[in-house]
Amino acid sequence: MHLRQLGSTGPMVSELGLGCMGMSDFYGPADRAESLATIHAAMDAGVTLLDTGDFYGMGHNEMLIGEALRGVDRDRAIVSVKFGAMRDVKGTFLGFDARPAAIKTFVAYSLRRLNLDHIDIYRPARLDPAVPIEETIGAIADLVQAGYVRHIGLSEVGAKTIRRAAAVHPIVDLQIEYAIITRGIEDSILPTCRELGIAITAYGVLARGLISGHWSAGAASAGDSRAFGPRFQSGAVEHNLSLVEALRSIAQAKGVSVAQLAITWVAARGPDIIPLIGARRRDRLDEALGSLSVHLTPDDMAAIEQAAPRGAALGDRYPSAVLAHMDSERD
Repeated sequence: MHLRQLGSTGPMVSELGLGCMGMSDFYGPADRAESLATIHAAMDAGVTLLDTGDFYGMGHNEMLIGEALRGVDRDRAIVSVKFGAMRDVKGTFLGFDARPAAIKTFVAYSLRRLNLDHIDIYRPARLDPAVPIEETIGAIADLVQAGYVRHIGLSEVGAKTIRRAAAVHPIVDLQIEYAIITRGIEDSILPTCRELGIAITAYGVLARGLISGHWSAGAASAGDSRAFGPRFQSGAVEHNLSLVEALRSIAQAKGVSVAQLAITWVAARGPDIIPLIGARRRDRLDEALGSLSVHLTPDDMAAIEQAAPRGAALGDRYPSAVLAHMDSERD
C-alpha cells in the first residue's frame, strides 16, 4: 500500500481510504460482524484512512469504528469525521448546524462514541448557510489548539468557500464526489484545491455502485436510498448501465473488473486524489484493493473518455431538493 499526502499540511494516508457509511446507513441492512471484519481486513491490507460521519446511523457508525479500533495501535488509523447534519428520530434530515457552540458538543459526543482522545480530520458535512464558514473553521481551529482535532477538512463546498476557509486555517482535504460519470469538480473546485495545496478525498467513485459492474435496474432493497437517486430511476438507469457495459469492454480487455477500472481512473487523476471505497463486505474490499495493481495507459484513459465522456450520465447525482442546499453546486 503506497501513501499519499493529504494536502501540503496534512498527514500521509493510504492511497485508498475506507468509507464506512454503508455499514450503518443508507444502503439497506448491513451485517455487523462482516462490517467489523471488513474494517480489520482493510487495515491489515494497509488502509489507514477511515471515513465516517456522526450522523451515519445516528452515531452507530462511529461506535462501530470505535469497536473495530479497540486494542489497535492508535497510530494505525487516520479517522475522518463529518459533523453537523441534523436528523430526527425517523432519520429525516433537518438541515445543518455548524455553530461554534454546537461543534463543541458534536466533537465531545464523537470522541466518546469512537473511544478516541482525538479525531485526525474533522469537517463540516455541508456548509451551514446561517453560519459564516470563517466561524465554523475558527471553532475547529480551537479544537486543534486544544488537541482534540489534528487537522481540518471540508466537504461538498465550492471554490469561494474553500478560499475563505483556507484563509482562517490550513485545510488538508476536500471530501467531494468524483467518478468517471461525476466530474463537476474539474471546472473550478479541483483547480482551486490544487492552487491552495488541498487534497481531494473522493467519495462515490463507483457512483454509489452504479458503475461497479454489479448493479442492475431495480436492485435497490428496502431502506436503500439509491431507490430515490435520479440516476437510478427508470429511463435513466438503463442508459447509465449502457455506459457501464462500454466500460466493461475496456476492463475485460485489461483483465480487470469494472469497479477496479473506475477506482483506478479516479486515483490516476492525480497524486493529490485519494479514492474512498465504500466496501461493506470483504469480497468487495478485495476487489477494490485489486485496483492497486492496475495501471492505466494514456490509451486506456482515452478509451474510458470515449466510452463515458463527461456529461454522458443521465440524472443528477442527488435529488434536486438536496442539490439546492449544496454549496459545491454553486460553482
